[in-house]
This record gives sequence, C-alpha cells and structure tokens, in this order.
Amino acid sequence: MSKSEIRLRCWITLEQQKFFGPGRVELLNWVEKEGSVSKAAKKMGMSYKKAWDMIHDLNTRGQQPFVTLRKGGRKGGGAEITTSGKQFLNKYAQLLQKLQTVIEEESEILRLL
Repeated sequence: MSKSEIRLRCWITLEQQKFFGPGRVELLNWVEKEGSVSKAAKKMGMSYKKAWDMIHDLNTRGQQPFVTLRKGGRKGGGAEITTSGKQFLNKYAQLLQKLQTVIEEESEILRLL
C-alpha cells in the first residue's frame, strides 16, 4: 500500500515573477548562520554568483533590503540579515504554518483515494 500525502510549495510573486520561496528561505537561513553569502552558497551547493543574484533580487525588488553586505578587507567581508528581512522570514514561516494546518485539516480527502 502506498502512502499518500498532500504537498504544497508556497511562492510569493511580484509582478508575475517568483520573488520568495523555499530556496530563498534556505539561503537566508544559511546567511544568518554563516554570516557570509559565499559560505551559505557552499552549504547549499550553489554558485556564489547564483546566491548573490538571489540576494540582489531580494534587496532590489523588496520594499526594504533583506541582507546587508560588508565588503572584504582586513577582517574579510560578511553578510547579515536585516531586521526587515528577519520579519519577512517570520511572517513567511507563519504563513507556511497556517497552510500546513489547512492541509492537515483537509487530509481526509486522501481516504477517498
């Protein structure tokens, strides 16, 4: 007997283009943990350029920047999630939890399979 489940991936779009979703959540979480875009990219197995492009997109298309970047120097560069970026991550997590609750409440449909 196979196991059935309802799965959902939630994306937020701006001007009919993907803006925020699971990949960017993961990237921002790694940036927060590592303090670096390059280290976050490495943890995710993606190129630095792709990670930087994602951060640049968040920072330029969002109402406020998600990440602040510090250029390298004697102490090296770094990255930090902004307060508004953290707030957005929290709101997105709340949205996902609400959606998961709906999925759990409606999971009786699986019995009809």
